[in-house]
Amino acid sequence: MNKVGYKKLIVWKKADELAYGAYRATKAFPKEEIYGLTSQLRRAVLSIPTNIAEGYGRQGKKELKYHINIALGSLAEVRYLLDFSLRFALGSY
Repeated sequence: MNKVGYKKLIVWKKADELAYGAYRATKAFPKEEIYGLTSQLRRAVLSIPTNIAEGYGRQGKKELKYHINIALGSLAEVRYLLDFSLRFALGSY
């Protein structure tokens, strides 16, 4: 497989946009969350496109499927963290 071929995948492009947006958004998070929520959200959101890229770069569909499943798990984590962040910011927690 082509080493940069993953960049042609729509799913990777969307994951990359999500990661970039999350990094920009977390700049506005409270400073006391730098080692908590900010760090956790950034790690989780970066895991999505990096796992897609890693799976694509490995040999075989089995490896790609494995890494896509990890990316899906990270996406679920990101969704929760964003929901939590929004609730916290709105003071409804």
